[in-house]
Amino acid sequence: MRIDILTLFPEMFVGVLGNSILKRAIEKKYLEVYTHNLRDYSKDKHRRVDDYPFGGGAGMVMMIEPIADCIEHLKSERKYDAIFMTAPDGKTFNQQKANELSMYNNIIILCGHYKGIDERVRELYVTEDISIGDYVLSGGELAAMVITDAIARVIPGVISDGASALSDSFQDNLLSAPVFTRPSDYKGHKVPEILLSGNDKLINEWRYNQQLTRTMERRPDLLQNE
Repeated sequence: MRIDILTLFPEMFVGVLGNSILKRAIEKKYLEVYTHNLRDYSKDKHRRVDDYPFGGGAGMVMMIEPIADCIEHLKSERKYDAIFMTAPDGKTFNQQKANELSMYNNIIILCGHYKGIDERVRELYVTEDISIGDYVLSGGELAAMVITDAIARVIPGVISDGASALSDSFQDNLLSAPVFTRPSDYKGHKVPEILLSGNDKLINEWRYNQQLTRTMERRPDLLQNE
């Protein structure tokens, strides 16, 4: 899978892409991630990509031309399954969306910034707007990192133990069951006996019941999606 990220701050991605699961996914060639500096597509001698909004108002707006030129350049080289834009008013990103996107071959993620992006970018290029939550960030770079990481971990082969990703919270609209490791007794706080029993059937039943209980207590809204 290939992800092209359009951003004003490509240097923000260096640490994220160079560590942990994303690094391994790229090294194993399960994932390709490329960042593109939108300032490289500016026709302004100062490499400006923003201007004042028509009609007045606070803030600056990202111009359509650098974004369009970058997207057109990428589209001339390969076919894209979808073009996404990070935006506070987008559809909330979730585990099901991550699972869906992990099946795509090539996608573009456009990072929003400033007061917003010229609306014509949405009209002409964007397949879907994505938000990672009901709050506003300084830019879409952090959101793009979250989306990329969530996609990468469910690509088959990226995590050596594939069952680990499939048992994460939000798969099947349930939160994960609590987990424990050594020591089995920490200052009188003991691991549930069932987990030490070796009875896989009973352990799986216990975990499922814990998932239901946790979800009902902490995120009952997830069960309403069933």
